[in-house]
Amino acid sequence: MDIFTGHIGWIEAICGPMFSGKSEELIRRLRRAVIARKRVQVFKPVLDDRYSANEIVSHADSRMPSQAVNNAGEIMDHLDPRTQVVGIDEANFFGADLVKITGQLADSGKQIIIAGLDTDYMGRPFPPMPDLLALAESITKTLAICMRCGNPAKHTQRLVESDELIVVGATGMYEARCRRCFEPGVPRQELLEFARPVRHAHAGG
Repeated sequence: MDIFTGHIGWIEAICGPMFSGKSEELIRRLRRAVIARKRVQVFKPVLDDRYSANEIVSHADSRMPSQAVNNAGEIMDHLDPRTQVVGIDEANFFGADLVKITGQLADSGKQIIIAGLDTDYMGRPFPPMPDLLALAESITKTLAICMRCGNPAKHTQRLVESDELIVVGATGMYEARCRRCFEPGVPRQELLEFARPVRHAHAGG
């Protein structure tokens, strides 16, 4: 959303759990900027290659070309000085230097739109998103649908065994959960039966 006019820079942050439409909303806003004939560049971490190496892709399969970078510093290396709008997806995969860089870009007059998870698989704030949210002029919190009960979901439930903070995956490895249904870490094994393929018995078998 164009909340300011003129050459002032600002930061828009889109946050929430997986499957809540963060990338979809990011793409929508970037497309509006393109329609407005603004110069747009889009970046994402190399780590996120789930659907495409050179596009940001939503779970609903909306797509937009992007530049994959190894770290936030490479954003500055690839940035065209004429760019007016900078989109950054999966901000939670970048380090703390993303906070400084987005601040510098906004101070230079650019519109920054970032999207990322605000909490990790344990339900803890997911760096560097808390600091980015504190710097942002505009924050949009998206909610998903709990795969257990159908209520609004604010958590990302990990379904695979791992103690790593970042485990790249999508459906089958993660699902959205509400506050009541969320279990920090990995759920007890008996609760994962629904995530496995269901074998239907054939008539007469």
